Order: sequence, then structure tokens, then C-alpha cells
Amino acid sequence: MRYASDHREKTRDRVVQEAAREIRAKGPDGVGVAGIMAKAGLTHGGFYAHFESKSALVCDAVDAMFDQIADRIADLGAGQDATNALREVLSYYFSKAHRDDIQDGCPMVALSGDMARFDGAARMRFNERVADIRAGLRNALTAIGVERSDAEANVLLAHMIGTVTLARALGPGKASDKVLRDGFKHAVIQYGLEKQ
Repeated sequence: MRYASDHREKTRDRVVQEAAREIRAKGPDGVGVAGIMAKAGLTHGGFYAHFESKSALVCDAVDAMFDQIADRIADLGAGQDATNALREVLSYYFSKAHRDDIQDGCPMVALSGDMARFDGAARMRFNERVADIRAGLRNALTAIGVERSDAEANVLLAHMIGTVTLARALGPGKASDKVLRDGFKHAVIQYGLEKQ
């Protein structure tokens, strides 16, 4: 049987996307190659036609996760001034929908604990992509006139990750919802993002 010229690329992408979802939900050590391949509708034997190792798949999945969240955030802020764009991004990030969307939510929340125990290429890739997000926050904070925007980007990033991590740990409910509301409100006040 002949396949389309992009069949291999599409198949590989399907595996990476499935791995991204599974790794977010279960962590890199909680998933196996056979399970990911099965969820992608493929056999375990075909894995090495696309990837050198599970570590290579994890690296690609980390990239896919960050690409998804970066695209979502860029779409939220498109066509707005910096203040409104940042407010909208934070409104999404501190939302119940984001808290509850473990398989498609922010990889920094899903993987920070795992990556602290990881070595090698996957951790390096994670660090690079976190640096990209931090730079985007720094640029947004600079655009709205925040002093020491580089340091504030680190603070805001930690605040975002920590708030959603705690909210997820508490599970859906009043206490978790309050953590999210308070986290959003603090960021809005801290950076002067109140609606005029």
C-alpha cells in the first residue's frame, strides 16, 4: 500500500500530540511507549521508526505542549493593547477551565515537579521553553510600564504556576476556586491591570 508523502510526518505528529496529553496527565515516568502508541492507533513496534528513544519523544512532546499554550495565549491577546492582552491571558490562566484541563493545560504546571527530577535533553528543552514564556511576560510587563520587568516576570511566572498548581491539588470546589480568584486579583492589582 502506498501512503501520501506526508503520512510519516502526520503519524509522528499524532504520536507526539498523544504523548503531550498523556505526559501532562501522568508525568513522563507515568507513561509508556506502548500505551502512547496504542492511544495514537499504532502498534508499539512502529515507535522506533519515528523516535530514537522515549526521551526523544518526551522532548518533542514538551515542545508540542509549549507550542499549544503559546498559541492559545497569543490568540487571547491578539489585537489588544498590552494591558488588556495581559489581563485576558491571566484571566484564562487563573480560570477554572484551565485548572480542570490537565491534559491540555499549561505544561509548566503539569511538569514542574517532574522536571525537577529529570536530567538530560527533556529538562533542557523544558528550561528553554520556560525561558521563552518568561521573556514574553517580561515584554508584556515592559510594554505596560512595569519597572524591573525582568525580575517581575520571574515573580509573575512563579505566581501563575504556583496558584494553578495549588488549585489543582485542592481539586474543584470552593477552596480551589478562591485560590484562583485571589491569584488573579493579586496579579491584576500588582500590575495595574484593572479595567478602566
